[in-house]
Amino acid sequence: MDYAATTPLDPKVAEKMAACLTLDGLFANPASAHAPGRAARAAVEAARAEIAALVNAAAEEIVFTSGATEADNLAIKGLAHFRKDRGRHIVTSRIEHKAVLDACKRLEKEGFQVSWLKPDADGLIQPEAVQQALRPDTVLVTLMHANNEIGTLNDIAAIGKIVRAHGAAFHVDAAQSAGKVPIDLQQLDVDLMSFAAHKVYGPKGMGALYVRGEPRVNLEPLIHGGGHERGMRSGTVPVPLVVGFGKAAEICGEVMGEESKRMAALRDRLQEQILSKVDEAYVNGHPTLRLPHNLNISFAYVEGESVLMGLNREAALASGSACTSATLEPSYVISALGVDSELAHSSIRFGLHRFSTEEEVDFVAGKTIEVIHRLREMSPLYELAKEGVDLKSIHWKAE
Repeated sequence: MDYAATTPLDPKVAEKMAACLTLDGLFANPASAHAPGRAARAAVEAARAEIAALVNAAAEEIVFTSGATEADNLAIKGLAHFRKDRGRHIVTSRIEHKAVLDACKRLEKEGFQVSWLKPDADGLIQPEAVQQALRPDTVLVTLMHANNEIGTLNDIAAIGKIVRAHGAAFHVDAAQSAGKVPIDLQQLDVDLMSFAAHKVYGPKGMGALYVRGEPRVNLEPLIHGGGHERGMRSGTVPVPLVVGFGKAAEICGEVMGEESKRMAALRDRLQEQILSKVDEAYVNGHPTLRLPHNLNISFAYVEGESVLMGLNREAALASGSACTSATLEPSYVISALGVDSELAHSSIRFGLHRFSTEEEVDFVAGKTIEVIHRLREMSPLYELAKEGVDLKSIHWKAE
């Protein structure tokens, strides 16, 4: 249940990709002018059209990258560098993916100024906060659609209107939301949007960046050497990965409605089972404005690392983003919500996917309840809390 980190290849995607890997398949360089090259190029453009259709964009507005991390970097650095003579101010939030946070921090070292917005208690970036942060020299606002740890969905429609009216560019990281919830770029004031194939049952090492054509958005490329992807991303286009991404997008477009309903029902089943048997367990994020497959819970009086050690003998879960799972620090996302350090340390992210079953949900719920109860039986703090002792006062005296 760590499918927010990645997903397996859909069998239909694997089948489509396999046809590109053999001698008689689409192995040629799609930039070549001969017949095999033209056939590979046709497959690439068909995949580009499928990805565009998923978000109601034009095919020529899709630029292939190695993943959402590169797409985020191309959008943020590419836009900032291209518009640096207009202004050097960027607006983002404290709970973005590391690809966005680190790209913005890099720009700070180059002399740009970044306003770091704080989310509300539910993990949302309110449009009013964006409005207040804008300055005459703001060139870019970069915010995620859905948070990768708690699944909350920002109102990118409302934020986009504010940013468009101001004259800045709006970049949205949609790695978690694309293919899971509807996105219509014809109706949104979004200039740049990042995608990752491996979040939607496609291959790793493949992503895309939507670059609005009208009004036209210009970027300074990060990678030079051949002028591929209309000059925005040089490098031989990896046909098997692109074709796989296209097929994954096609499937998402076909099944997203029913699939989201099914995953939301499984998520609610998991949440209800755990919360009915475990006291002082708190769901992180907005109760309704969230992804259908995401559930993040903090368990008081236990350490998240200990919970994972107990669960991951027979399951696969994480405390948060895979990009930060190696650190012992509490989740920066949960901490930004105002949750105290002890509770932030105990957050567990449950991620469902296309192939999850009720049996798996019931198994993980049961194991979670079992592990939490066992750990709390060994916790003197939990016993004191049950007796009504003010634990904060104990901590204060000890200090």
